[in-house]
Amino acid sequence: MLKSTPLNAAHRAMGARMVDFGGWDMPVNYGSQIEEHHAVRRGAGMFDVSHMLALDLRGAGVREFLQRLLANNVGRLQVPGRALYSCMLNDEGGVIDDLIAYFMSDGFFRLVVNAGRAEVDRAWIESHRQTGAALEIRPRRDLAMIAVQGPAAREQVWQALPETRTESAAMAPFHAA
Repeated sequence: MLKSTPLNAAHRAMGARMVDFGGWDMPVNYGSQIEEHHAVRRGAGMFDVSHMLALDLRGAGVREFLQRLLANNVGRLQVPGRALYSCMLNDEGGVIDDLIAYFMSDGFFRLVVNAGRAEVDRAWIESHRQTGAALEIRPRRDLAMIAVQGPAAREQVWQALPETRTESAAMAPFHAA
């Protein structure tokens, strides 16, 4: 049985052509793939990326915990909503997976890991939590995630969510949620 995202019913109701994408029932298109391709390349398009796993990490020392697991410096994240792209490293410094780390508040980060490695990544993170530590690691399969891509993506998001413009206008890609 295929896994489904929180947006699955909406995709079906809007007539998406659904396919097996790595064990997930995902939309591949809503009509002409060529027209959709050009719409994203010339304007903007939305993609359901809810098959990726969001992991909420909460507790004292979460920033320091991530400093040990990730290649990039999460200490640079000081403004809530800011994010950075990084790699999660094994004990020898090799790459386990790439991910995005979001700073939500002191004591709260959200990681978004790749769908195909979600459980491996989660187990790796859990294995590095110290016994008795007050760090909570919570998978969030209840969240839907949408990626808006294309040269007009920001303008489209600002049209739909005007309250985000002030805080996100100066941010570079992978730096804002």
